[in-house]
Amino acid sequence: MKSLLTELGLKEDNLGTCTGIDNWLESDAEVIESLNPTTGEVIARVQEASPEAYEQVIGKAQTSFTSWRSLPAPKRGDLIRDFGNALREKKEALGDLVSLEMGKIRSEGHGEVQEMIDICDFAVGLSRQLYGLTMQSERPQHRMYEQWHPLGVIGIITAFNFPVAPWAWNAAIAAVCGDTMIWKPSELTPLCAVATQHIANQVMADHGVSAVFNLAVGKGDIGKALSDDRRVPLISFTGSIPTGRKVSQSVAARLAKSILELGGNNAIIVSAKANLDLAVRAIVFGAVGTAGQRCTSTRRIIAHSSIMKDLESRLVNAYKQIPAGDPLKAGTLLGPLIHQTAVEKMMAAIEAAKAQGGEVLTGGNTLANIGPTFVEPTIIRMPQQQSIVCDETFAPILYLMTYDSLEQAIAMHNDVPQGLSSAMFTDSLSEAELFLSGSGSDCGIANINIGTSGAEIGGAFGGEKETGGGRESGSDAWKAYMRRQTNTINWGKTLPLAQGIEFN
Repeated sequence: MKSLLTELGLKEDNLGTCTGIDNWLESDAEVIESLNPTTGEVIARVQEASPEAYEQVIGKAQTSFTSWRSLPAPKRGDLIRDFGNALREKKEALGDLVSLEMGKIRSEGHGEVQEMIDICDFAVGLSRQLYGLTMQSERPQHRMYEQWHPLGVIGIITAFNFPVAPWAWNAAIAAVCGDTMIWKPSELTPLCAVATQHIANQVMADHGVSAVFNLAVGKGDIGKALSDDRRVPLISFTGSIPTGRKVSQSVAARLAKSILELGGNNAIIVSAKANLDLAVRAIVFGAVGTAGQRCTSTRRIIAHSSIMKDLESRLVNAYKQIPAGDPLKAGTLLGPLIHQTAVEKMMAAIEAAKAQGGEVLTGGNTLANIGPTFVEPTIIRMPQQQSIVCDETFAPILYLMTYDSLEQAIAMHNDVPQGLSSAMFTDSLSEAELFLSGSGSDCGIANINIGTSGAEIGGAFGGEKETGGGRESGSDAWKAYMRRQTNTINWGKTLPLAQGIEFN
C-alpha cells in the first residue's frame, strides 16, 4: 500500500485543500480517515478544509478565471491533452487506488481512470468546436448570431462510488470551456481526489497556470458552502436524491444553475424474443458490478412470463458462481459495500421485500468471514412492484417480476420515481422501437440488447424525474458550462426596428 501511495506522490497524512501547483493549504479543521472497505483499516488521513481555507480556494479560483478564460480554447485543450497523457502514465496506480479506497474490483478501478482519459480526448476535440449559430435577421444590413462564453468558477460535488470519473467528466469539459473549478469529493474517498489533484498540479505547472483545478476536502459543510456561494454560478452534483433536493433548492434560491445526477432504479425488460445468453451476462454485470453501488446498477428485471422460469434458473446459477473477496486480486468479481451502514440498509431492504411478498431465491446474507462489509448478491422474486422495489437500495439486490403484454411491462418499468437508465432485450424490431419511442422508456438512457450499466463518454449522461434532469459528459453537454449570448450587428446606415415598429 505504501508503494502505491508513493507512486502517486502521496503520504499517509495529506493536506486536503489545494489551489494548484502544490499550493496545499494549512487548515485547523478535522482530519478524515480514509478507510479500506475491504478490511476496515485506515489507508491515510486527509485534512478537511476550514472556512478560511475554503475562502482562499474560492479567491484563487476567481483570480485564475480572469486569465484562463482569455486563453484561446484550443490552447486550453492543450492542457487537457497533457492531463489525459499524465493519467495514462498513472492509470494503473490511480486505478488500484480507486479499488483500494472504494472497493470496486481492479478492472473497474482501471476502467474508471480510462473514462477520465477518454473524456480528456473528447474535450480536446471539443476545444475547437465551441460553436454558435448564425441566424437570418429580418432587418436589412444586420447580422445576427450567438456565441458562448465561460461561466466562471464551477462547483463539482462527487459521490464515493465513482471517486474520480464524474469529476473528470465535468472538469475536462469545463476547463476547455474556460471555467475554473472547485472539487468537493466524497468524504468516503478523499484520497483518490488528493491523488488526482497531485497529477493536475503538475500539468498546470508545466503550462504555467494555477488554480484552474482546485480541491476542497470536507463533509456536508463544504458542499453547502459551494451550493450557497453566489460566486459559483454552476453546481454539478452527483449523489443521492435527498441531498440533491437540498443542493437544488440552495442553488435555485440564488438563481444559479445546477447539473444534478441523482439516483437510479434501473430495469431491464426481457422479452419472450430475447437472446437469454446475452441477457443473463448483462443482468449479472449490471446487478453485481461495483457490488450494486452504481447509479446505473440493474435493480429490476421485468421478464415475460413465458421465459421467467428459464431466466430465473440461469441467474441463480450464475449468482452462485460469483467470487467475492479482495477487489485487487485477480478473479474477484464482488468487492465490499462501502461501509456498515450500507450493509444494514441492504439487510433492512431484504426484510421489507419479504414482508411485501418477496421470496429470496439466492443470497440474502452477509459474508463476514470475508470482510466486515461483504454481502451475498441477492435475487428476490416479487409478486408485483411493491413499494420497496420503487426505492433505490445501493446494494446488490435484484428484484424479478413478470409481464404478459409489452404495454404492461413498459408501464411497470416507468412506474418508479427515478429515471436514469433502462434496457430491453429483444430480437423484435417492433418491440425495440416501441421501447425507444415516446411511448416507451421514460429514462435519460435507453438501450437495446445491452445492459443498464457501462455508458460511454460520447453520449450525454443523466436522467429524468427524480434523477434530476442533468446531463454530463458527451454530446452537447458542454453548453451547461457556458453562458449563451445573442449578438446583432448593424452594418448599414439606417436604424430599422424589429417587428416593423416605427419610432420617429
